Amino acid sequence: MMNKPFDIQQYRITQQPFYQAQGQEIELYTAAYAARLPVMLKGPTGCGKSRFVEHMAWKLGKPLITVACNEDMTASDLVGRYLLDANGTRWLDGPLTLAARYGAICYLDEVVEARQDTTVAIHPLTDHRRNLPLDKKGELVAAHADFQMVISYNPGYQSLMKDLKQSTKQRFTAMQFDYPSADIEADIVSKETGIDRLLAMQLVGIAAVARNLKGHGLDEGISTRLLVYAAMLINQGVSANDACRMALVRPITDDADISDTLDHAIDASFA
Repeated sequence: MMNKPFDIQQYRITQQPFYQAQGQEIELYTAAYAARLPVMLKGPTGCGKSRFVEHMAWKLGKPLITVACNEDMTASDLVGRYLLDANGTRWLDGPLTLAARYGAICYLDEVVEARQDTTVAIHPLTDHRRNLPLDKKGELVAAHADFQMVISYNPGYQSLMKDLKQSTKQRFTAMQFDYPSADIEADIVSKETGIDRLLAMQLVGIAAVARNLKGHGLDEGISTRLLVYAAMLINQGVSANDACRMALVRPITDDADISDTLDHAIDASFA
C-alpha cells in the first residue's frame, strides 16, 4: 500500500492571528526571513513571542511547525526515527526534518527546556550549510529555500543548568520582547476579548503591581496571556475580583503574603 504524500500545507495558518506591534519587530523579522537568517526571540513568559511567530508565518504565507521543547525531548524526536509496522520498518521524519525538507518555519518554543545534546541537532541548519544529516538513515537533507529556524526562550529563567551554549546563541539573530506599554497592552486585551477598554486598563494596572514584585517574592510577573484569561472569565459573568484572583494571582504564586498583597490590589482596583 502506497503512503500518502506529505502535505506541508496542513501547517499553513489560514486566519490572521491578532498581533499588536510594539516597535519595528515586524519589519526586522521580515528582513531576517528574506535573508533566511535564523531568529531567536527572547522575553518573559506570555509576552507574545509565540503569537508573533504565528502572525509572521501568516503574513509571509509560510507553513509553521511548532515544537514545545521539554527536558525529555531527544534528537530523534526532532529529526525522526525508524518505526516498526506490518511491513517491517519505515522512517518517520521528525518536525525539524519536515520543516527543512518541505520549506516551513520551524519554531522551537522554550528551547532551553530541551537538553543541550538535543539542541545541537539544529546547528547544521543555522549556518552556511543549511542542511540536516540524518545519520540513522544515511541521508543529508538540504534545507528547502523557504525554510527558516526560529527559537524562543525566557532569559529570566536561565541558569547554569538551563541556558543555551554560546555555540548555539551565536548562530542566531536575536529580538528582545517584553510586556507592552500599558496603553498597548490594554488595547491587546480589549481587542482579544471584547471587554471595555477601561476594564482592560484596570487589569493592566494589577499586572503592573505584580511585575514590580518580580525578584521580591515573585519569579515572574503577570503575563499578557493571563490578562486575556481574566477578561475571558469576566465575559463569562465572573466578577472582576474573582476573575483576577483565579487568572492573575493563584497561577503565579503559592506565597500567602504575596497573594494577600495582590488580592488587596485587586480589591482596591475594583472597589
